[in-house]
Amino acid sequence: MSTATDNRRKAPAGERIADWADGRLGIYSLAKANMRKIFPDHWSFMLGEVALYSFIIIILTGVYLTLFFVPSMGEVEYHGAYVPMQGVRMSEAYASTLDISFEVRGGLLIRQIHHWAALIFLASMFVHMMRVFFTGAFRKPREINWLFGFLLFVLGMFTGFTGYSLPDDLLSGTGVRFMEGAILAVPVVGTYLSMFLFGGEFPGHDVIPRFFAAHVLLLPGIMLGLLVAHLILVFYHKHTQFPGPGKTNTNVVGMPLLPVYMAKAGGFFFLVFGVIAILSALFTINPIWALGPYRPDQVSTGAQPDWYMGFSEGLIRAMPAWEFVIPGGYTLNLGVAIPLVVVFPLVLTVIAVYPFLESWITGDKREHHILDRPRNAPTRTGIGAAWISWYLVMLLGGGNDIFAIHFDMSINAVTWFVRIAFFAVPVLVFIVTKRICLGLQRRDREKVLHGREAGIIKRLPHGEFVEVHEPLSQEQLHTLTQHEQRKPIEPAAETDENGVRRKVPRSQKLRARLSRAWYGEGTQIPKATPEEFKEIQSGHGHH
Repeated sequence: MSTATDNRRKAPAGERIADWADGRLGIYSLAKANMRKIFPDHWSFMLGEVALYSFIIIILTGVYLTLFFVPSMGEVEYHGAYVPMQGVRMSEAYASTLDISFEVRGGLLIRQIHHWAALIFLASMFVHMMRVFFTGAFRKPREINWLFGFLLFVLGMFTGFTGYSLPDDLLSGTGVRFMEGAILAVPVVGTYLSMFLFGGEFPGHDVIPRFFAAHVLLLPGIMLGLLVAHLILVFYHKHTQFPGPGKTNTNVVGMPLLPVYMAKAGGFFFLVFGVIAILSALFTINPIWALGPYRPDQVSTGAQPDWYMGFSEGLIRAMPAWEFVIPGGYTLNLGVAIPLVVVFPLVLTVIAVYPFLESWITGDKREHHILDRPRNAPTRTGIGAAWISWYLVMLLGGGNDIFAIHFDMSINAVTWFVRIAFFAVPVLVFIVTKRICLGLQRRDREKVLHGREAGIIKRLPHGEFVEVHEPLSQEQLHTLTQHEQRKPIEPAAETDENGVRRKVPRSQKLRARLSRAWYGEGTQIPKATPEEFKEIQSGHGHH
């Protein structure tokens, strides 16, 4: 006992502290089990890392800005360093933002890093979710993680909106005014919601303090909790991986978390930080001093929402101005209520529950750790491409006045184009994307059977010219043929074994029809069979 005690006393201080902590917290056993965890290596996995690192940068720069920002709508007369605004009456929020930009050392750079990081966070989240969607990474057991990621994106949108509104400049104030009009259009409770949010009639004196509390405390706190839960589930479920030799649903092929992955992740963090810093130093974003403080009787020219809010504004701008007066003299503003209360929440709900919806349609309840190649799931890929096209159409609708001005067009023509494209473009994109996927499947089948085109032309003894094909490697053959081709769910028989007619629920009929849309005729090209491959390789064909 005394020898062990003496040895501990002779150990370095750092080792003694580590031993003390491990005896009380179990850090060593926890680290031993997780620090050597294997992560696959693919460039697309870095999209989620960009979102994570951008979020960290947002938190760090946000803490710095909070030290100098004054979240108050109290009026002051400006006498700061920016001469063109001398003597102008403005809110304390706007004045403090000018001080951060022109008087705090490094304040403008930090402001721009914060804003650029927020845009990159949402953009990387969007692209990351599309990668997860197109590769089927949301399937069992990761449906809950899809929900966490979706909520992170939605909360990020509202966090960005509240932060964008804090300077109380004319551009962001116009956006808040637009939001107030949309809230007022909510049937029955719209007025009450507006009074609750603004603390009275718009703009009131409480909106900036309330947005500030939501922006720096409520929303980031929820997002941080979701992010931690998201990463814990990634560790627990292990990372998905693209198909390849030796990769199965029961293993992960890649590099250990320590030291390889952590070293690469650390370097990538500083790369992301450096790119954001360069963007912030070279490209001005949100120059509030060029816009002036917000006044309810003014509207900034060319006021546009950030790209992540363009979808919702496009819905409202494209919707016809339908109004009805119902008994009692109440005006029902359907031109705003339908996009805001019906369409937008419905779209968000479908995105959130899509993993459960696809699982129900296909009847696939198995665990999936190997990703799909998008071409091998043409219906899902078509749906994703159609959604992106729909989003872009509504983004165009959100800036219909800007497009009309810059392209010298009628704003009515742009609006009517958006209204027609709202229904037509997603359908066309779905059909085209699905055909492209099927074409790529045919190309894969030909490569498996005949090999890769070598670009070498050979003349046969009887005079025919053919192109020489090189056989694929076993790794390439595995990648092109490893995917499963499922059959659609057959509808339940309308008569039992005794010939007695029975009622088939409509939900089962609908499920069978949707399943045929996923896996039925015309949705997948049959893979090359071993017999076909052996016949071609035996010499019955050109090589």
